[in-house]
Amino acid sequence: MLKPASFFRALVPGVLLLAGTASATTVWSIDEAVATALEHSPDTQIARERIKGAQAMVAQTDSAWLPQLSLHGAYTETNSPMMAFGSILNQRAFNFGLDFNHPGRIDNLNTNGILAYNIYAGGRATAQRHAAQAGASAATHDLQAAQQALTAEVVKAILTVQKARQATVAVEAGVKAYEAAVSAARARYEAGQMLKADLLSLEVQLAQTRESLIAIRQGAQLAQSAFYYVLGLEASNEMAEFMADDPALARLALPTSLDYSTRPELLGLEERLKAAEAMVIAARGGRKPTVNAFASYQYDQGWILNRHGDSWLAGVTVDLNVFDGGLTSGKIRQTSAEVNQVKAMLRKAKLGIGLEVQQARDTHTNALERMAVSAQSVAQAEESAALTRARFKSGAVLTAEMIGVESRLIESRLRQTVAQADERAALVELRRALGLNPVI
Repeated sequence: MLKPASFFRALVPGVLLLAGTASATTVWSIDEAVATALEHSPDTQIARERIKGAQAMVAQTDSAWLPQLSLHGAYTETNSPMMAFGSILNQRAFNFGLDFNHPGRIDNLNTNGILAYNIYAGGRATAQRHAAQAGASAATHDLQAAQQALTAEVVKAILTVQKARQATVAVEAGVKAYEAAVSAARARYEAGQMLKADLLSLEVQLAQTRESLIAIRQGAQLAQSAFYYVLGLEASNEMAEFMADDPALARLALPTSLDYSTRPELLGLEERLKAAEAMVIAARGGRKPTVNAFASYQYDQGWILNRHGDSWLAGVTVDLNVFDGGLTSGKIRQTSAEVNQVKAMLRKAKLGIGLEVQQARDTHTNALERMAVSAQSVAQAEESAALTRARFKSGAVLTAEMIGVESRLIESRLRQTVAQADERAALVELRRALGLNPVI
């Protein structure tokens, strides 16, 4: 038989989640708690920032389809023959009396603007844009996965708090039962109808049950702190209240299918596979020519010669990488290896999620069976306890039997409490494992 103290030692770790520090109390519904968590949790904030970063990458790749304009300006003074001669020509100040070897001090204000446009880049720009778009889509799926996981954690945190508090009620009832038994035993002992050893046994059992009650109360307080932690809030020592008969739990429905193809993690990996494949195309584009069109305008002004002039230049450039020491080949091999890595990750994820779904389904089935068995066990234990208490008062039952009956009643009530909470938590986890909204 599982002793109450042993049962609590097994139960308390389940409710010892990470704790935070203080917030105002309120009556929480699951929907309100989920909305608060989605707003304040660092996990969703991180996922949102990743989406922003991915969208910024898309904007960067889109720039390949837009012209590039740059402006430049510089003022110089020099007596260098070559540089001075160039400035004289640009200022339209050349004359045949100029001494080329000693042109003197020449100043020049040079301003120019260059307009460039990429005509062809071997498909690299298109591939990079597709990769960026797939990355943004993957980040969106990551946010969805984070939201589903967070929703499930919120519900389980609430159920854990309720489970711990209901367990507290069950143990408090056990303490009262033992107190009544000790009172009756003491009266019988004083009347000479019971040995002192039997009375001491009951008193020891009462003390152990009170010790268990202290432990479970502490577990309930820590579970409440964990609830605030999941919400992304600072915890409070005041008791958090939860809506009775929360409609969110009532509307939980068992999935009709075990299809997990819409799981956000899988969809995100599929997008990352598209991005990796696009980067292979971009790497292969390094072997193709790059064609750019450009036009520039230049203006030069000199104050020493008091002359000025302007000019323009336009044309098309073609660049072809003939040999780069294996750089492009290395990039192609690298990106191809990354594609294979993502494929392996996707396959691993499918296998893992399939196992996760199976485990979640089995856990829920187990919880349903435990609920049925525990309900019957509680009914039997309550009836047995009522009969045994009456017989104990009349001296027809030994102390050891009385202790055993009360322990079994506490244990059966605790098991029923745990089974009921675990069934709802298992259903939430099953829905999350299938990629469904944990609470519809």
